[in-house]
Amino acid sequence: MRNIGEILIEMGFVDVEDVNEGLTIQQKKGGKLGDVLIELGYVTPEDILFALAEQTGMEVADLDEEEIDQSVIDLIPKTFAVTYRVVPVGQEAGVIVVALGDPMNPTVLEDLRFMLNLEVRGAVSTPEAIERAIIRYYGPIEETTFQDALAEAGFDPDDMEVLDDVPGGNTDLESMVTSTPVIKLVNLILLQAIRDKAADIHLEPFEKIFKVRQRIDGVLYEIKPPPPPHLARAVASRIKIMANLDIAETRLPQDGRIELNVGGRPVDIRVSTLPVLWGEAVVMRILDRGNVDLDLDNIGIRPKDLEVIKALITKPNGVILVTGPTGSGKTTTLYSALSYINTVEKKIITNEDPVEYDIDGLIQVPINPDVNMTYAKALRAILRQDPDVIFVGEIRDLETAGIAVEAALTGHLVLSTLHTNDAPSVVTRLVDLGVEPFMLSAVLEGVIAQRLVRKICIDCKAQYTPEPEELMELGLKPELVQGRSFFYGEGCKRCNSTGYKGRQAIFEMFLGSAKIKEMIAKNARLVDLTAQARKEGMRVLREAGITAIYEGRTSIEEIVRETILH
Repeated sequence: MRNIGEILIEMGFVDVEDVNEGLTIQQKKGGKLGDVLIELGYVTPEDILFALAEQTGMEVADLDEEEIDQSVIDLIPKTFAVTYRVVPVGQEAGVIVVALGDPMNPTVLEDLRFMLNLEVRGAVSTPEAIERAIIRYYGPIEETTFQDALAEAGFDPDDMEVLDDVPGGNTDLESMVTSTPVIKLVNLILLQAIRDKAADIHLEPFEKIFKVRQRIDGVLYEIKPPPPPHLARAVASRIKIMANLDIAETRLPQDGRIELNVGGRPVDIRVSTLPVLWGEAVVMRILDRGNVDLDLDNIGIRPKDLEVIKALITKPNGVILVTGPTGSGKTTTLYSALSYINTVEKKIITNEDPVEYDIDGLIQVPINPDVNMTYAKALRAILRQDPDVIFVGEIRDLETAGIAVEAALTGHLVLSTLHTNDAPSVVTRLVDLGVEPFMLSAVLEGVIAQRLVRKICIDCKAQYTPEPEELMELGLKPELVQGRSFFYGEGCKRCNSTGYKGRQAIFEMFLGSAKIKEMIAKNARLVDLTAQARKEGMRVLREAGITAIYEGRTSIEEIVRETILH
């Protein structure tokens, strides 16, 4: 494909000197060359539009001048038009022609073909013209509820709970799976969850209702109204088709994945099916790679904690562990740490099940139990690849733990995760697995225990005076909090009336000081290790949570829910 500068020169809009000046500015500031040339006053947006049409081989759509028939607009629901920033402009021989605000992003057309189950062809327009056309033909660009989206797709919200028996036979099920209503319903569920930044989607069939729930900021919310219950089997089968699973097998659990690009952002969806009393329950874990910031400085870590983490991950060798329950943000913390130390001078190899984020510069090795590619087997092979840093997805057994310890002893920095309730318990867990205390004391540099707590919504944040009972739950006496401010979220449209928007991590840092290492080598009791660590400055999770409350970032109920009183 020819570059835009070359095309603009051929069309006579600019000369070589103009393009070279634009390229120089682009190298310094970034962005698109066309936008730079517009800013310099050398070309107009219309000039760029015609050049893009020439570059992509697409036609130009003049959305401000042309009148689009309503029957064409109806071909693409508002939800899709707003999400992908497209407007349908025509239909020819069964092919929908859509105007694109970013014609250089081919994934939009691929997504629309996949989501609509129709052939789609692109036309060139500008983002501003697209926005004006969406408002003109679809109405104001605003957040739509799932109920609005269902109605838009042709489902009557008033009839959602009416039972309708599905005729028996695979032929009937197959015809339902490929029907437009089922395809639309699945697409709406996925789009709604991605838009709401949900981590998981739960599809749960019962005798008289088909529940759809989303996990947002660690808490499950039910989507209202529920979809028609008679579509539960067809929806599960449609998702299994998308994930390349066997739709005929309904008696055994299955696992798969769906890869999407929504609005140009890569979205990876892990699918798990489970046979239940009234059909198949489906859970989809959403990894929205475009919605994750893996910059260690920007993931909400307090400055003091950040200093400790940076000091740990820049050590030349040793073992650093992150611990916490599923969904506590361990992966994000570790990936951010790897991104921070990811330089040309260091060879970093990861060993994961599965690989969650693709990061340039990292050698990432997926675990595959089906061919006996275990953590231990992969680790042995990785050590022969001359790595500087090794990331092991999880230490589950003595073999993996033993190789990780040996790797640290031979000059490698090893990062991994473990499931324990607090940081000092990692020592007990590894010794229980069979790691010798003297070996562990030689390599353990630090353990980070973490939890994710919901942040108070900034739009409805309000100050209040907590009741003595609330303070007692935290282990605080009223006289100790004199002069302190406490906040909660009243609930608003931005946070769906929950009072919370987004999450942040709180940390408990257990560092391998000389004294701690000496105690580990002597197989000291957990209570003594914890006492010594606190003497050296370790804040337990509850104390870190109380600090977050004092700073006005979270609420008392969140810290009580996520941490325990020591």
